[in-house]
Amino acid sequence: MRDVGGLWADLTDLVLPAGCAGCRQRDATTRRGFCPACAGALQALRPGPVRPTPPPPGLPPCHALGPYAGPLREALLAYKERGRHGLARPLGALLAEVVADAVGPARPVLLVPVPDTAAAARSRYGDHLTRLARYAAARLRRAGWDVRVARPLRALPRPDSVALDSAGRAATAEAAFRPRAGAAGREAGGRTVVVLDDIVTTGATLAAVSRTLQLMGMTPNGAAVLGATQKRRHR
Repeated sequence: MRDVGGLWADLTDLVLPAGCAGCRQRDATTRRGFCPACAGALQALRPGPVRPTPPPPGLPPCHALGPYAGPLREALLAYKERGRHGLARPLGALLAEVVADAVGPARPVLLVPVPDTAAAARSRYGDHLTRLARYAAARLRRAGWDVRVARPLRALPRPDSVALDSAGRAATAEAAFRPRAGAAGREAGGRTVVVLDDIVTTGATLAAVSRTLQLMGMTPNGAAVLGATQKRRHR
């Protein structure tokens, strides 16, 4: 994807008076989406495979842009929690690179973003992952890929998973997703199905979504995320 060009512009050409989304600094050089240092740090990240330990049943091969830390973490928080929706374009461009890494040679692809609950979508003025998926698809299409975005699932209300352990996350995720009325496996149409999320922690959400899609006849071939959390070592 890097040979397509334009990633630097995607990261730096947003005039956002709130300052750099990666470090929150604001001066003469940080009146864009990201300051040069943070844009360089994000551009230096290279997608690769990640796997939670232990992996939950049904988790497809997963690729991430990098660790959920530094400018990437700050940018995702700014986008999701601080209303900086203009970051969807550069973050979507980065997510497109993860999809390309997960899929390999260009082929027809169906992107399936993990859906927000209705409450989360209201608080964020729209489904944040669907927004990212559309920008990722546009980026891939410009590179010559045949890409579609589908939303075959709906998310049921569920508690915040921040305070849950891995078992609690798995139990919550298991009952969190249902097929939308009229959704069917034929949406895949022989395409490579890739599930999208912003962050992978235990993998419970991606696994639950993948199992639901499999029951619908849309077995995911992989998953692509921006950030992968890293386990803390306890003494």
